[in-house]
Amino acid sequence: MNSSKLIDSRVELISAARQFYHQGWMVGTAGNLSARLPDGSFWITASGRSKGELELGDFVRVYPNGKVEKPSTDLKPSAETAIHQVLYALFPEATSCYHVHSVEANLVSRFVKDDTLPLPPLEMLKGLGVWEENPDCAMPIFANHLQVSCIADEIKQRFTTTPPQLPALLIRDHGVTVWAPSSRTARNYIELVEYIFRYMVAAKGVGVLEVEEANS
Repeated sequence: MNSSKLIDSRVELISAARQFYHQGWMVGTAGNLSARLPDGSFWITASGRSKGELELGDFVRVYPNGKVEKPSTDLKPSAETAIHQVLYALFPEATSCYHVHSVEANLVSRFVKDDTLPLPPLEMLKGLGVWEENPDCAMPIFANHLQVSCIADEIKQRFTTTPPQLPALLIRDHGVTVWAPSSRTARNYIELVEYIFRYMVAAKGVGVLEVEEANS
């Protein structure tokens, strides 16, 4: 593999991170993005780096055998690397995995006590692969354990027995994660799910969701 391909994937991650940062979805050093390479390894944003100021040296490469390649000794992989590893293992077609923190994602994760979030049948669901008319669609929610490995284990266990309807999941009081076959598609997925979350928060504020639930 030539080095230009390695650099290209990081450039795409930098571009997406800056866009999400300016949207307010990756404030401080929050969130993490990764891109899988043909050999099964993946670049992931290093822990503690501002997502609005990423450079090529702010990524760590993680191999399938667990080996970590760091450009400098002060870097360490994102704390949520285990989640990316599990999603890549579960979904071989995925080459990008994006996780952002938004206010709306945290709010909607509190709309229900169950482990799934019913989604309104919006047109935006088509962009996530749902082409049914008036779809009955829900997004899985996982508890925000302090030990990220526990979250990863729960994702693996649930998705192995019950595949998700959408290429997205919520971690309660934390944020949304998507996976996709390309970086461009992953960016689209983030934008689409965040639109849906904003709609749900706005609808809740004016009572639309309560009316829909009462009529269902």
